[in-house]
Amino acid sequence: MRTAIQWLDEYGASHRNPTNEILHWICVPAIEWCVVGLLWITPFPFAIHAAHPEINWATLAVLAAAAYYLFLSPRLALGALAMLLLMLWSVDALARNAPAPLWMIFTVTFVLAWIGQFIGHAIEGKRPSFFKDMQFLLIGPIWLLSNLYRRAGIRV
Repeated sequence: MRTAIQWLDEYGASHRNPTNEILHWICVPAIEWCVVGLLWITPFPFAIHAAHPEINWATLAVLAAAAYYLFLSPRLALGALAMLLLMLWSVDALARNAPAPLWMIFTVTFVLAWIGQFIGHAIEGKRPSFFKDMQFLLIGPIWLLSNLYRRAGIRV
């Protein structure tokens, strides 16, 4: 089993170009937010949802991601959980006042963000890490967070 540092180092190896990094700072959070949003609007089949609408696919996915991050690094898990909770809050707020159908907002943003990711990798000249291992889809957000931690002097 790889450590958090090994995952982050391997992910970082294909994210050295400054333009690719900038695109990742924009696109990775956008993609993550869209996934949370799309899961939020996906019908939840269990009766508990009627009494507690905050229990849905998005909240379950956030809890699963937080558990995965906790396994890798408790410090990163705390930061990731804070960001994921902020995303849940913003999706809920948008759901209450959406200027357009939610599925359209999340889908268009998701597609545009992935186009940005692929442009960044074309500039970098390296394939996205998730082509090698799908777990890298979960590593991208904490790679960004680990960069913030490093700048703040917080150990991963």
